[in-house]
Amino acid sequence: MSRAGFYRHWQVRAPRAEQAEVRDRLQELALAHRHYGYRRLTALLKQEGHAINHKRVAHLLRTDNLLAVRRRRYIVTTDARHTWRIYPNLAPWVKPDGPNQLWVADITYLRLREEFAFLAVILDVWSRRVVGWAVRDQLDTHLTLEALRQALGRREVLPGLIHHSDRGVQYACCDYMAELEKHHILTSMSRPGSPYDKAYCESFIGKLKQEQWDGRDYRTVAEVRPDMETMLERVYNEQRLHSALGYLTPAAFEERFTGAASPPELMIRQGQARVQAALRASLRLGLDTDPAPPKTN
Repeated sequence: MSRAGFYRHWQVRAPRAEQAEVRDRLQELALAHRHYGYRRLTALLKQEGHAINHKRVAHLLRTDNLLAVRRRRYIVTTDARHTWRIYPNLAPWVKPDGPNQLWVADITYLRLREEFAFLAVILDVWSRRVVGWAVRDQLDTHLTLEALRQALGRREVLPGLIHHSDRGVQYACCDYMAELEKHHILTSMSRPGSPYDKAYCESFIGKLKQEQWDGRDYRTVAEVRPDMETMLERVYNEQRLHSALGYLTPAAFEERFTGAASPPELMIRQGQARVQAALRASLRLGLDTDPAPPKTN
């Protein structure tokens, strides 16, 4: 018997009851093991004695819309392929001993039920306090500028403040740089592909998503903003204890510093000295302020 003749004979006389039984059992297994793909489901069916291969299982799953779709672990929010100026990394050479000496900024995505949102935050490294934040449905310069302007409106900025971020286009563009220069803020940027240079922000984002954030509760960005304000302003800044701060909240840590604040003139001189020391350290290591020319094939 030819191969084609055998399959024609099998298709005509295939037991419909057996096919319905396999399909019903496959649906039960797919719902019980939501993270299993067609290969593991095939193995489960074979263990139960069903004569079936992975191709047929994949076809049945696709027909019944039961294929397990793997979620991406992350969405890339940093686009460093641009022509804007890249600034040296000054953050490792600065150890803040007071507020508004070193700010760290970063962007992360928020997965909602129907769409994605993006959160931009600015942290004061000394107190770990969120000084500025913004939530939008577009990953653009307006997102980072909104967070920066909120931070500038809340804090008293003196010469010597260093703003550290990655090399993303949202931080390197002319509008963002103009806002920093307007307030005499020095710019610092991370090394390419190194999240450790802004570990404070990375740690904050991880704790936010692990302890408070659940995107299944929100449908749109408009629903996120009120609860995000509560998470950041009340819970994180005023209630969450930090071991690095002696198990104090960021707000309580800053209040303790307020009673022993330095005069503005002394803070300005200290800030200028920190900037000069950071610049000398970067020059001593041979760090360029401009990016290397792109490689060509």
